[in-house]
Amino acid sequence: MSKRAVLEVIALDVEDAVAAQAGGADRLELVTDMAADGLTPSRETFAAIRAGVDISLRVMLRLADGFAAGDVDALVRRARELRSEGADEFVLGFLDEDGGPDLAAVETVVAALDGCRWTFHRAIDRAADRDALRKQLADLPGLDTYLTAGSAAGVDDGLPTLLAEAARRGEPGYAPQLLIGGGLRLDHLPGLKAAGVDAFHIGGAARPDGWSAPVSAAAVAEWRAAVDG
Repeated sequence: MSKRAVLEVIALDVEDAVAAQAGGADRLELVTDMAADGLTPSRETFAAIRAGVDISLRVMLRLADGFAAGDVDALVRRARELRSEGADEFVLGFLDEDGGPDLAAVETVVAALDGCRWTFHRAIDRAADRDALRKQLADLPGLDTYLTAGSAAGVDDGLPTLLAEAARRGEPGYAPQLLIGGGLRLDHLPGLKAAGVDAFHIGGAARPDGWSAPVSAAAVAEWRAAVDG
């Protein structure tokens, strides 16, 4: 029996988390402030969600909109607070002004994670050279996933890139799982699954009534069925 594909859903609070789990999500990405594309939630929010559901939680480490690391010491403090609260999976990604990975910032934050597993998020879709970024990050402890749409503009635009990267699975820099998200639609799934993609990330698609309304368990269930189908 092959392992079922991962369905990750963005959750802002306990209500979201409970609905996403009820709909069949395997994992949640915990963020706050979607107007800034998702920032680090409070440790109180993390603790409440951790108490409310029993699926995996990946917590965003990002303190300001954009892809610069900003205050790395503050990021490390937040990471340690969340670790002390029981967080054991994270999401991060920082670029320098030339569009390369900010290795100093990434390495400093990752060192505070004690070997926890983490996702390099859609900063890869803004990178000057995706392949170079992957190779530069390849030896970092805990990096097991890239969240990507293949393009800053979203999956429609990035599909050729995603299919090419899926075909390189196992090459240096391509060992982490491809987690596809960013304008992902149900009609994208057959082609991605045929290429061997086995992880999918949804935010707005889990919220038919928009970001001001909670996650819909029914919408998540529809995606679960399509991902498994």
